[in-house]
This record gives sequence, structure tokens and C-alpha cells, in this order.
Amino acid sequence: MTLALEKKNAVIEANRVHTTDTGSPEVQVAMLTERINQLTEHLRVEKNDFHGRRGLLMMVGKRRRLLKYLNRENPERYRTLIEKLGLRR
Repeated sequence: MTLALEKKNAVIEANRVHTTDTGSPEVQVAMLTERINQLTEHLRVEKNDFHGRRGLLMMVGKRRRLLKYLNRENPERYRTLIEKLGLRR
């Protein structure tokens, strides 16, 4: 389950920090969030896809670690990102 190239470029464009940015924590978290949302929808239909569920849990853990890093290094960027992606209520 990968993102389509157009979708991927749109996510990078919306979350990058500078013009050539593809690997900042903001971009990585946004990409993971998009994949998590897609996989969540897939798992609603395919309830017995346990390998996919494991991948989902790994992605959620990776996103959590990246957000923890971003909060530690720059809390303002962290707050901006979670507000933009709608991750916390």
C-alpha cells in the first residue's frame, strides 16, 4: 500500500520547510499520516488482514517517535504540525 506519486508530491508540497525539503520531520509525519489513513480504511474492509494491521501499528509507532522528537527539538513546529494534520483533539 503506497501513495500515488501525485498524492505524495502534494503532501510533500504542503508540509515542506524549504524548497528542496523531502525529509524533514514534518514531511515524514505527514506522509505517515496519509499512509495510516489509507491503511485504516483498508482494514475496515479487510478485517482479517493481520499483517497489514502489524504494519499499521509500526507506522503509528514511528509517527509517534517522530512527533516526540519534533516536540523536544522545536515545540512551536510540533504544535503547528499537529494542528495542520488534525492529530490531537
